[in-house]
Amino acid sequence: MVGAICWPRGMVRMVKLITIRSKGNGHTKTSMGRLVEKKPEKVKITIFDYDGTSFQERYVDGPEECVPPKEGTIRWINLDGIYNTDLVEKVCANFKVHPLVVKDVLNIDTRPKADDLSDYIYVAMKMLYLEKHGIIIEHLSMIIGTNYVLTFQERVGDVFDPIRVQIRTGQGRLRKSPADYLMYKIIDAIVDNYFVILDSMREKTENLEEDVVMDPNPELLKVIHLLKKELIYLRKVVWPARELVNDLQSSESPLIQETTVMFLKDLYFHIIRVVDTIEIIHDIVSDTLDIYLSSISVKTNAVMKVLTVIATIFIPLTFLVGIYGMNFKDMPELSQPWGYPLVLTISTTVAVTMIVYFWRKRWL
Repeated sequence: MVGAICWPRGMVRMVKLITIRSKGNGHTKTSMGRLVEKKPEKVKITIFDYDGTSFQERYVDGPEECVPPKEGTIRWINLDGIYNTDLVEKVCANFKVHPLVVKDVLNIDTRPKADDLSDYIYVAMKMLYLEKHGIIIEHLSMIIGTNYVLTFQERVGDVFDPIRVQIRTGQGRLRKSPADYLMYKIIDAIVDNYFVILDSMREKTENLEEDVVMDPNPELLKVIHLLKKELIYLRKVVWPARELVNDLQSSESPLIQETTVMFLKDLYFHIIRVVDTIEIIHDIVSDTLDIYLSSISVKTNAVMKVLTVIATIFIPLTFLVGIYGMNFKDMPELSQPWGYPLVLTISTTVAVTMIVYFWRKRWL
């Protein structure tokens, strides 16, 4: 998804508004969606082990250490880069993840969803965040077990730094809570960043309104249509997330504690706000399009009015000079020395009279 928005296989590049890019590359189209190609690329694996009193953070190169933790410890394993499919499959195998779930992990077109598979929960979401190039859209897969959370990202870069800080410093209740609370914090960080994206889009929409009122031009029309497409795409991303959180909060899985359900309910209402905000911005953009069309119509009418007045003024003048332009020998004042000034005087008087009349009628 490169462009703004650039969906799979590309679309339209936009300069003035936001740019949305996907962090994936080297995709191949299959009947199940865009599966990542098998590439021996370097994958960054980060492991956090923590409990109520201590934590350990380390980076590993292979899947050997990506195993379930000992009892009493919560383990968060994050893979940045899923194009080394062999490594992803080995990590999933260490946690006895079903092959169909592994395919969902490798399918970056998987619709946001939450699947309860008894021993673990599979969650798929779209992560959005701002970079200098624009908005980054990245597919995120997550597997939640009794005392572990696996997250699979397309490559380095995410919105989880506040979570890492809480683990390192012991702030809040994260290190004292089970794995499902870490799942909630990850989803909450993704949803919170939706608001950052929408704030950026709202600001651009306000600037767009000013531009449309001040100087409507064809380039603004392109911007409006692209912004509408972006909002539609964001709605497709966020709308399933509402169902996802609703499924999690109503799940009867023993992996989700009652205390975490309360946080998920609050998160559900946050997503409702996101959806409502998207609808509001979409309505504003639609109104901006109406303003643009109205402004263009007003400008066109003003131009047509001026041209009509000018043409109307010259109609009687054309009539006068047309008569005296006929090649007849016997015409009144044809041989009079004051005939030419008289015609000019009459023409000027007619033109001035018509201008004054139009001005009093407020047609000018």
